[in-house]
Amino acid sequence: MLKPKQMSLSLKSISMWMMLIIPMFIFSITLSAQDNNGYEDAKSEIQEIFGTFPGMFKAFPKYALAGAWESFKQLNGPEGKIPPKYKELIQLAVAAQIPCDYCIYYHTASAKAFGASDEEIKEAVAHGATTRHWSMILQGNQIDLEEFKKEFDAMQKFMMENSKK
Repeated sequence: MLKPKQMSLSLKSISMWMMLIIPMFIFSITLSAQDNNGYEDAKSEIQEIFGTFPGMFKAFPKYALAGAWESFKQLNGPEGKIPPKYKELIQLAVAAQIPCDYCIYYHTASAKAFGASDEEIKEAVAHGATTRHWSMILQGNQIDLEEFKKEFDAMQKFMMENSKK
């Protein structure tokens, strides 16, 4: 049996724990409701823009969809400095090298929708392949990065000087 003093300490510790737990519980419920509202708002906006709620967004964790959608909109919005056709060609070059069939399809179709020609698409993919090729050569042979930078800077300086002649 607990003595009155022990009982008082025990009640104090329970009270302290309750004072910590209850606000955390309420905060958790509040965040959960906000996450759900953010998810529903993002889902609604996605459906409004695309006419559907695509599987790529369905596959995203609900609690993080609002942030991912905001990022998607910002990167594809008018504030960007890279024109849409070039964004799509860059992403296609990366997608071809990952490789990702989904991304290749999406970015090829999008690049064409923004006016890219078949030749521009081929060139973007070739640039991606060339980058991957030389990256493999440099990485595989463990070329010293600092030495590479010095060589490149010297080559660039030489070419710039000669282009002015």
